[in-house]
Amino acid sequence: MRLFAALHYLALDGRAPALAKAYAGEGDAWPAFRETLEREGEWIARFLREQGVQTNEVQRCYGLLPAFLLAAAESGKELELVELGPSAGFNLFWDRYSYRYGDERWGPEDAPIELSGELRSPLPRGLLETRPVVRDRIGIDLNPIDVSSQHGARLLRSFVWPDQEERLARLERAIETVRPDPPRILRGDYLERLEPLLEKRSQSTLTVLFQTASLSHLSAAERERFESILHRAGENGPLAFISGEHPPDDPADHWQLRFQLWPGGERRILARLDYHGRWLDWIA
Repeated sequence: MRLFAALHYLALDGRAPALAKAYAGEGDAWPAFRETLEREGEWIARFLREQGVQTNEVQRCYGLLPAFLLAAAESGKELELVELGPSAGFNLFWDRYSYRYGDERWGPEDAPIELSGELRSPLPRGLLETRPVVRDRIGIDLNPIDVSSQHGARLLRSFVWPDQEERLARLERAIETVRPDPPRILRGDYLERLEPLLEKRSQSTLTVLFQTASLSHLSAAERERFESILHRAGENGPLAFISGEHPPDDPADHWQLRFQLWPGGERRILARLDYHGRWLDWIA
């Protein structure tokens, strides 16, 4: 992924014109690929050493929204959002987008982005009538992306393959939506920064901690440490955890949507969903 992102980045930056033409269907890709590797080998090698995979797929909000609504409905509280591994933070603004689930719609009429997908089973009746208030939003990321910069925006584009036109178009809308008012994102390891942040949270609102792909990059020991942080925080005040995770011991090509709400902290699996949020199967 990093190799092809490096090549895409060069094409987007105008430094690999033959490759850019090939991506547009106007030339043979393999000679352009080889030529770019030879000419830009030093830059590409540095990119591979230094640049981690960075994606920020706003379509995932299609799978996450029902869980956010459930947290608001069951708690009866206003929300404060904390995202783990948010990249540029597009998904922290889920409440500013509009959504279509079958014949039902949720979100602002003038939303800059409308998300829809394949709803494989109906959502709970009345859930889409919930209108939560978001009081604050913050993320924690090892290397946050600043989409107000040309480099940051280009980096996100580079990790979407050139033939995925729908994803690229959605990414462009997300960049333009977030660029004027980016969220607050703390730089660092969330295993170090999360617990102090949660200790200072408000007791009058519901803190909603969520993630999609970042937990899969933790070792078993790091994952155990994270679960300890989560449960200690849940014992000390209102908290929800929403997480897209691989089913345990299952090579399935989807995530399961994990949901926990404190007080109580019962672990529930609400749904199965596609990695990029293209379909949602509500099973709770």
